[in-house]
Amino acid sequence: MGAPTAINGPEGRPHLSRRLLAEFIGSAFLALAVVGSGIAAERLSPGQAGLELLENAAATAAALFAIILMVGGVSGGHLNPVVSVVDAAFGGIAWRDCAGYICVQVAGCVSGAILANAMFGLAAVSVAQHSRASFAHWLSEVIATFGLLLLVFALARSHRTQRTPAAVGAYIGAAYLFTSSTSFANPAITVARMLSNTFAGIDPVSVPGFVAAQAVGALLAFCTIRRLYPGIDLVADDVVVPATANGSPSGHS
Repeated sequence: MGAPTAINGPEGRPHLSRRLLAEFIGSAFLALAVVGSGIAAERLSPGQAGLELLENAAATAAALFAIILMVGGVSGGHLNPVVSVVDAAFGGIAWRDCAGYICVQVAGCVSGAILANAMFGLAAVSVAQHSRASFAHWLSEVIATFGLLLLVFALARSHRTQRTPAAVGAYIGAAYLFTSSTSFANPAITVARMLSNTFAGIDPVSVPGFVAAQAVGALLAFCTIRRLYPGIDLVADDVVVPATANGSPSGHS
């Protein structure tokens, strides 16, 4: 076989620049889905909080499934700093790459939130007023983040990554309804959602508590995954889905 081309990095993976672009685009679409569907739900079902939440959850779950399929073959489809950090801790990606992933995930989510506001004729940036600062919210974020990480690493360890897009979408959609925080489980989307004073927003005062709770959930997940799945290091490069040189996802049967 010939030497890797310039578009590919070490071990046949796409070059880091390609992976960062994929993570930026995927994260932007994620925020578009979360914030945009929140605004749409608020307009379609004004004053009906339960219906608004159901519409927001369904749209986010379906979009997440599609977005992971869209970019997963290039970057792995992390779209979430806690996924990238735990994956780096298991040796799935280099720490330098992880730092790049986190930067573009935050930038992508912020860009997506701004675009969502603009799509619905709102101010590009409006500081959210929706307070979510309570112990119940923080506990929910610990649990939601823990469960998300346990899911994606369990699927990688059992060689079922072809099911990950659907499984992650289903989990997040369900967690919208079984957690009081509506399952952000993602520091990048948490930061982005404070820029939209709509149904999906979170006020800036609540953000540090959410991010801290997500970090706790990630730490608990790391310890639990290490205990439950010996040898996780051997498949960590398949999280969330395997990234390949040609950008096509390669799940295991």
